[in-house]
Amino acid sequence: MILLPASFAAQSAGRIEFTARVAPTGGRPEPVRQMTFYLLRKSLEDIRVEVLQSAPAPDLDKFIDALGVSPELKAWMKKHHSVQLSGEDFTKSLTPEDIVEVPEYFKAYMTHNAAFRGFGFPEPKFKAKDLDSNPEKYKAQKEEYKQGVIKFIANTPDTVKGMDLDLIDVNPYTKWESLESKQRQLLDSRAFQLAQERYLVAQSDTDLDGHGSFAGIAPGNYWVGMLGAEAISGDVRLHWDVPVTVRRGETAQVELSNLNASRPSIDAQNSTN
Repeated sequence: MILLPASFAAQSAGRIEFTARVAPTGGRPEPVRQMTFYLLRKSLEDIRVEVLQSAPAPDLDKFIDALGVSPELKAWMKKHHSVQLSGEDFTKSLTPEDIVEVPEYFKAYMTHNAAFRGFGFPEPKFKAKDLDSNPEKYKAQKEEYKQGVIKFIANTPDTVKGMDLDLIDVNPYTKWESLESKQRQLLDSRAFQLAQERYLVAQSDTDLDGHGSFAGIAPGNYWVGMLGAEAISGDVRLHWDVPVTVRRGETAQVELSNLNASRPSIDAQNSTN
């Protein structure tokens, strides 16, 4: 092994100077003060991908298969890759055929529109006694009723609005969201741990002006970012995972702002609305 003089090693190393600022919506940028930034040899997003191999995301189809709902509803959720059964986007996505074919949807629609009975809403002619004594008649009259309801829904789309209120008991979205949230927390925890154990090069705390630096860095490609923390200003929360190239004997300048943040977001209250 050849040992190089300390002066040569110092000359061959580089330096990173960075400034972090975050601007609230409609406001002026503010320094990110006294927060820890990390220099990694690998992008945090790529580290997450690495962790995913050992901690895969929940399987939506398996989740749907385990639900205690009708086969028709399961098929609808798989087709649409969604278990969200509430909200305007959901009701707008429903076709008249969906509402009639999926038992839970039909029940919710009928309950929500009970007041329309006798005001142009089709009346069923099929009778339970015909199911055994005259099955062909029963089948034909049931199909006639079904087509009548489909036509009524198509002609009165406003009657679909609000029917999701009667699906609260069968809506599995909260349970699925909880599973996804727990998986994200596990993924983040493992990614942050792996980043510090395997890919951490240096760390630096910003001063009161939002400035920080990494010195004595070997030439190469790195990422400047945060682990498990966010820069907050008003309604905006940011973190970074910004690539930077270090060259021998040079100082790389990095400006961290809303524009190159990895995940700009508004606060939880506004994101819910």
